[in-house]
Amino acid sequence: MPDKGKSKDGLRVAGGVQKKTNRKEANTGVSGLEFHKSKGQHILKNPLVVQAIVDKAGVKGTDVVLEIGPGTGNLTVKLLEKAKKVIAVELDPRMVLELQRRVQGTPYANNLQIIHGDFMRVELPYFDLCVANIPYNISSPLTFKLLAHRPAFRAAVIMYQHEFAMRLVAKPGDQLYSRLAVNTQLLARTSHLLKVGKNNFRPPPKVDSSVVRIEPRHPPPPVNFLEWDGLVRLCFSRKNKTLGAIFRQANTLQALEANYRMYQALKGTGGGAAAGGGAASAGIQTLGSANDDAMDHDGADEDDGMGDDGDDDDAMTVDGGGGSGRGKGRKGGGRVSPEFKELVMKVLTDNGLDTNRSSKMSQEEFLQLLALFNAAGIHFA
Repeated sequence: MPDKGKSKDGLRVAGGVQKKTNRKEANTGVSGLEFHKSKGQHILKNPLVVQAIVDKAGVKGTDVVLEIGPGTGNLTVKLLEKAKKVIAVELDPRMVLELQRRVQGTPYANNLQIIHGDFMRVELPYFDLCVANIPYNISSPLTFKLLAHRPAFRAAVIMYQHEFAMRLVAKPGDQLYSRLAVNTQLLARTSHLLKVGKNNFRPPPKVDSSVVRIEPRHPPPPVNFLEWDGLVRLCFSRKNKTLGAIFRQANTLQALEANYRMYQALKGTGGGAAAGGGAASAGIQTLGSANDDAMDHDGADEDDGMGDDGDDDDAMTVDGGGGSGRGKGRKGGGRVSPEFKELVMKVLTDNGLDTNRSSKMSQEEFLQLLALFNAAGIHFA
């Protein structure tokens, strides 16, 4: 007998038959706004997770809080309840209007400042704390823009894609230890706070997420960040090989010797390469340039010539600026002088660094390596 409670067109409910539909559930929120996955719009809908983030951020009543990509304001409202002021940077004009509507008439409506624009292009005002569920497609450049901001903030509590978060907090010897970890931890202390499942978002992303706390170092280390970037890029081109093997590569030596000759010439004419405050800030942002996203997907990274960038050593140019030098190492680069090769190897062997591997080196060891090379007149930018 046919099921009396059902119809072939759908389910029988009070008042008639509910027809079946093949339409997927729309990616909309309580206000009927459609969320665009292509723009990284995954709204955190679980109030318990929202409250946990606010609690772990340690918001004070005197804090000016920066929020990036507030969306419909689920996190914004909770931050306004705790902070002196919230500055929300939002690109989507629909979300700006929704945010204004949501706080209108509330006791803290005057404590919200909305900056309508692209976070990567706007000039940031002063803030004490950053708390945000960010678009994951700009995780790396966004992080380093924050770290370059002056005056430095107290801390940032940010939701990232889980794998990216684990790379941010990875330590020497961890499988996920990469240039991302080295560069971030040069400038800040990082710690993992909370893992958040994909079903806590609307629409749900394809991956789980994690909340990370980032505390900038005060003051930042006295290092030329363009030089640092050049060194670390080179060392992580094959992070499981020894430094001795990396620095014996002909194309690496050719690029380094070209820099060496240039610096010698500048020194002879009284030229300098010191970077001022503005250049230092620009150098920090270079650490998270867009093409660095590849450094976070290095697979198993065995000794097969592939590193965090997916580039082989033949494509390496030591210029600190991420410029393309594909093929220059073997064609038209000229020979390396024996004296220069001996100088490079001497820096490594005399200090017991030739057998070190980047995948297990600490911040202090990288800083020591850069200082020793610079003292010998060898530069990476």
